[in-house]
Amino acid sequence: MSDAPPIRVLMVDDHALLRDGVATYLAPLDDIEIVGEASNGVEAIEAFRELAPDVTLMDLQMPVMDGLAAIAAIRADDPEARIVVLTTYEGDVQATRALKAGAVGYLLKSGLRRELADTIRKAHAGRRHVQPEIATAVALGALGEAITQRETEVLALVAEGCSNKVIAAKLGLSEETVKTYMRGILSKLGATDRTHAVTLAHRRGIIRL
Repeated sequence: MSDAPPIRVLMVDDHALLRDGVATYLAPLDDIEIVGEASNGVEAIEAFRELAPDVTLMDLQMPVMDGLAAIAAIRADDPEARIVVLTTYEGDVQATRALKAGAVGYLLKSGLRRELADTIRKAHAGRRHVQPEIATAVALGALGEAITQRETEVLALVAEGCSNKVIAAKLGLSEETVKTYMRGILSKLGATDRTHAVTLAHRRGIIRL
């Protein structure tokens, strides 16, 4: 049995049941302990500063401040902070954003039981871990042409059910320009129509519904 102190973990998620579930799962392990919890990004930053955990488990979608913003803020405070994302989002865009922000791990909540403990250990040891299916999605996403910020804005309005005319008015564009953006979006996503584009964009984490 190792004499090393247990890995101190901060759990950040806005769902108490998920936090409780993770704590229950990790409780029997001698080498990992939950030292604190937070339910949004602002609380996460405060708890990180107070507790200085070895590893932080971070949800992405939370009220007040989301996980991406919290990761960036924590890493600005401590560039060596080791943060593992726990999320329901399978999309390559969200994963890429999280990894660029400084996350060292990315796990789907559906795979926590089989991978969480080992991922925490790897993060503590300074190694990265991204679930294979997410890594594949990131690699495939990197091969395609990126959706621009303006195209993302157009997509978000399409998802709200706005017509090209309404989108043009909201964004201060001509209707023809919106149509040009839509053609580019369909091509980049490999979508057959507007509805398909919204579905693919949501799946990849480009927009949220």
